[in-house]
Formats: sequence, structure tokens, C-alpha cells
Amino acid sequence: MKKYVYAFLKNLTTALEFVIALILAAGIILMTFQLILSFGNLADLSKYPNYDDLLTTCFNLIIGVEMIRMLYLHTPMTVFEVLLFAIARQVIIDHSSPVNSLLGVISIAILFATRKFLFVAFDESEKIIFRAAQKVHLVNRLTHLNIPYTDNETLGELLLRKLEEDETEVGVGACAYIADVGLRIAKITNGKITRIEVIRSIH
Repeated sequence: MKKYVYAFLKNLTTALEFVIALILAAGIILMTFQLILSFGNLADLSKYPNYDDLLTTCFNLIIGVEMIRMLYLHTPMTVFEVLLFAIARQVIIDHSSPVNSLLGVISIAILFATRKFLFVAFDESEKIIFRAAQKVHLVNRLTHLNIPYTDNETLGELLLRKLEEDETEVGVGACAYIADVGLRIAKITNGKITRIEVIRSIH
């Protein structure tokens, strides 16, 4: 019973995220059209949008777009970008005090330091499943990777060789890493590896 409730809640939250993302996207599209139609007012500081309004609205729209990406991608990088734009908006538009501006700049520096030193390569990744019998040179061609191989080696043969070198037990989920590429056993049928997941780091 617990398993079904978990699956239902997971599907429900995913659906709600997409609905919220769609509502947000619709709002951003409407606001963008409103901004375009009112461009003639830019020279008049007493009407909307003057330059400050334009800058504020554009930043809000950019933050909204990044939030949509955060809702459907669920990656650390999208969270980083939302925070970066939100803090940048505060620094550029809010001129309340030099101290607040300094704190904003320090916050941005901390964000970049976090991205550089705490994000690992496989936080952002692309996963593709191939047949174990697929030749490595074909996988390289399809994925634009440069996985090193010998002779006419298949993906399965390469992974088995790497697992033996690393003294890793063969089983579903076993991984071997070559530079910024991960090879993971996705499926074993009758004791034989049949599917391999190629995990490519996205930089």
C-alpha cells in the first residue's frame, strides 16, 4: 500500500509542478506582450514603462523563465541561476544603501565559489541507454564523446574490462568511470549484460 501511495504522490507532485510551470509561462508571455505594446511610453518618465520599470520587469521575467526551468529540470544549476538573477536584480535595481549592494556582490561571489568548488561533474548529466553489443566507436559517433576503446570493442566488453581493472563486482548498477563519462550496467538478462547506461557530464 505504501508503495502505491508513494507512486501516486510522486506523480501528483510532478503534474502540479508542470501545471505551475505552464501558468507561470502563460503569465510571462502575457507580460512580455504588455511590455512590447507599451514601448511608446519609455520616453515619458511619468508613465509605465519608463526605464526603471523596463529594467525591473525584464529582470522579473528572466527570473520567471529560470523558475520554469527549475520546475521541470530539477538540477542544481537551475537553482543556481534563479538565485543569481534574483540577487543581481536586487543589486542593480535596489539602490537602498552601499551596504546592501556590497552584501549582494558578496552573495554572488559565494554562489560562484559554491558552483566551482561544491558542484561535482555528474550533478549535471545526460543519460542514454545502449545495447551492450553496440560498438564503442558507434556510441562515440552518436553521442559526440571520445570514449577510449581497443580494436572493435563493444560497450559491454569495454565495461567488463573496466570493472575487472577496478575489481568491481558485476551487477545491475555497477559503474565504471572514464574521464567525464560514466558507464553503468542498466540490465542483465540470463547472467549477461544487455543494456548499458552512458552518463555524460554536462558542463
